[in-house]
Amino acid sequence: MDDEVPAVGAKPLRRFWRTALGFWRGDGAWIPWALIGLLILCVVSQLVVQYRLNLWNRDFFNALERRDGRDILQQTYLLPALAASSIVLAATAVWGRMSFQRRWREWLTSSLLELWLSHDNYRRLDAGPGEPQLAEYRIAEDARIATDAPIDLVVGLLASLLTAATFVVVLWTVGGSLTFDAFDMALQLPGYLVFASFGYAMITTGAMMLVGRRMAHVIERKNQAESELKFAVARLHTSAPQTAAEAAQSAPVGFALAEVMRHWRRLRGQHVRTTLVSHGNTLLAPLVGLILCVPQYLNHAMSLGEVTQAAAAFAAVQGAFNWLVDNYPRLAEWASSASRVGILLLGLDVVEQARPPSNVRRPMA
Repeated sequence: MDDEVPAVGAKPLRRFWRTALGFWRGDGAWIPWALIGLLILCVVSQLVVQYRLNLWNRDFFNALERRDGRDILQQTYLLPALAASSIVLAATAVWGRMSFQRRWREWLTSSLLELWLSHDNYRRLDAGPGEPQLAEYRIAEDARIATDAPIDLVVGLLASLLTAATFVVVLWTVGGSLTFDAFDMALQLPGYLVFASFGYAMITTGAMMLVGRRMAHVIERKNQAESELKFAVARLHTSAPQTAAEAAQSAPVGFALAEVMRHWRRLRGQHVRTTLVSHGNTLLAPLVGLILCVPQYLNHAMSLGEVTQAAAAFAAVQGAFNWLVDNYPRLAEWASSASRVGILLLGLDVVEQARPPSNVRRPMA
């Protein structure tokens, strides 16, 4: 019955952020802010290079359509410079992102350890009824995921927003208006590629939210089962000596292992369903963009270069709009881990509140 209870709540997430955001304050706060500034600069620069590559796509195929050897050669020489710029920016962004994640994880883990170990909180937390089991797992593993994912997700979201804004303009400009006959009238639909990209993105995003709506809950239950299995295995050394087969079949370990396998099967089903949507979108988006441009090309309203430019812009817009589709599993995993860290912090808050004041004198015997 407990599987029906949502595991990720707003209160643990708020408690996680209350502690985690301390990394952005204090004497060393200039480091995360400087790294964020570097990442924003990389995102904007990458967008400029991506836009220039989009124009290169148009110019190259227009030259190919004209059979202009000199222009083709010029575009061929330009491509390595654009590719090198993109590669250097991507490598710099990876360095900045991983540096930020390493420092944030180090800070959060140190803060959690200090709270957990101070005043023997770890003893009273383990002894308290209903408290989280195996806090070591939450400090080591969940804190890692909770600090790794946010910077990836935020930088990716920023890049998606800027990419969508830029290439929607390209689609509106290059795609032009689609003319069609209806009710004995010639009707025009301006910016039809933009509206088509919006509709396509709504379908794929809606499908992902539908099939993956329980993923955060499933990941939370799987992580809890993993921590309980580690807790059961860690306690084996305190029991009587037994063979490996007997240890694997002991009641606590056997039950914990069965729970891990059960939740892994549920998580497998969630990943299969979300992969159907994300992989299908990856395959179809560029092709849908090309097909939508065919009427304009046949009517001589678009050149071959503009068709490829619009198709590439359509794929870029889909990649931006489908940020949630591509990142939903990662977002669900982060929400689960951050919630578990928040639950640990809430448990430590309760222990701290129940601790008697240190300045209270014991009564004389």
